[in-house]
Amino acid sequence: MKEINRRAFLKTLGASTAAVASTSLVGCMPNQDGTVNAIAPEGTETSPIPTDKMEYRTFPSLGDKVSLLGYGCMRFPMIDNPNGEGQIVDQEAVNRLVDYALEHGVNYFDTAPVYLQGQSEAAVGTALSRHPRDSYFVATKVSNMRAFDLKTSQDMYHNSFKNLKVDYIDYLLMHNLGSVEALKNRFLDNGMLAYLQNEKKAGKIRHLGWSFHGDVAVFDYLLKMMDDGEAHWDFVQIQHNYIDWVTPMGAAVPSNYLYGELAKRNIPVVIMEPLLGGRLSNLPDHIVARLKQREPEKSVASWAFRYAGTMPMILTALSGMTYMEHLQDNLRTFQNFRPLNEEEITFLYDTATLIKQYPTVPCNDCKYCMPCPYGVDIPAILLHYNKCVNQGNIAESTQDPEYRRLRQVYLVGYDRSVPKLRQADHCIGCNTCVPECPQRIRIPDQLRKINEYVEALKQDTLGQAPKEA
Repeated sequence: MKEINRRAFLKTLGASTAAVASTSLVGCMPNQDGTVNAIAPEGTETSPIPTDKMEYRTFPSLGDKVSLLGYGCMRFPMIDNPNGEGQIVDQEAVNRLVDYALEHGVNYFDTAPVYLQGQSEAAVGTALSRHPRDSYFVATKVSNMRAFDLKTSQDMYHNSFKNLKVDYIDYLLMHNLGSVEALKNRFLDNGMLAYLQNEKKAGKIRHLGWSFHGDVAVFDYLLKMMDDGEAHWDFVQIQHNYIDWVTPMGAAVPSNYLYGELAKRNIPVVIMEPLLGGRLSNLPDHIVARLKQREPEKSVASWAFRYAGTMPMILTALSGMTYMEHLQDNLRTFQNFRPLNEEEITFLYDTATLIKQYPTVPCNDCKYCMPCPYGVDIPAILLHYNKCVNQGNIAESTQDPEYRRLRQVYLVGYDRSVPKLRQADHCIGCNTCVPECPQRIRIPDQLRKINEYVEALKQDTLGQAPKEA
């Protein structure tokens, strides 16, 4: 299917789909990415959530009974710092979320030293340490992407124990492996992998694995290490969702290859980005209507999570649940869990084809690109652009009949979403952010295009031919 104008595409759907959108999409609730859309349907489930119906996965190689819903701790709620400097984790809110998750059967919590500007591990440790140690599994990472000498890497690893208030780590990952060169620099040549293997033998690490964000060469290299007996991987974390299965929008390698290679070796799989950073819950209206026709009382996000949990080698699917509404919605999906059947999977792949008609930037709002040395708020800029694409609020030229409205919507929303001193025109193209992006986005190029679009809107020159010199 060729890329087409969103408004033209909507017209081809007919009045029946529009009717479903207008009658079933009422109310207002936060999306899983923290934005708010009027997507809560009449009849949304409000019954009490049971505490004993969570779906669990067990693998003989691990010996753990792990909740199929895992808590990703990269998107905890934040509040303004009382001293006026930036933001801090809302620890009281985190405690409530963690308590509720544990009460309803969630027992896998995934964090990292770099999440939430370095605050996530301590927040997780504070919340979980109020509960018995055998009631949860904690996963964290060696995130030595910028300083990978052995001592710095070891210090980061040991600091995780202090932050998490534990004397052993259940699931330890080598974080964000993107290339063979990075793997060698960060873990092989400096001796860090050998150190972690010894820590596992000593009982400080129960299960050792890695998270993949890169090219297929490093993925194959790591599996060959296991095939050759040079290392043993207890589990692997990959990006997996119904968009990325065959033709990814952002990930470098289709997840059908990643999952297939791990399944052949009986390696349990941890899923990250089942919602693509919230993009699969913040969909264009006609896609929402399409999903609601099938499951009127279920959330849009529930389709993505059912997909994430359907395959048998999945250990847990991580969700960054910022609000209690997110947690409760996901609990309803993973309690009395219903795997997708073949027809439903085909339906989702057809839905993915429709979603791919829109030229959004594959940003998952992970914030690995931050802080920008020049103060640019990269995720906010990209997310505002994506939101306008999804909502059909991108003008194609000054001749567009809706140009004035679209111009105002974009520019007013841009100024509200991103302070002027942090907008795309302040990017100098230094490329510091590029190697940090797990989605392989050429960030300066995207910011330049967005800034050109913004300037054209401001000067009313969008789509006009350049004047002759």
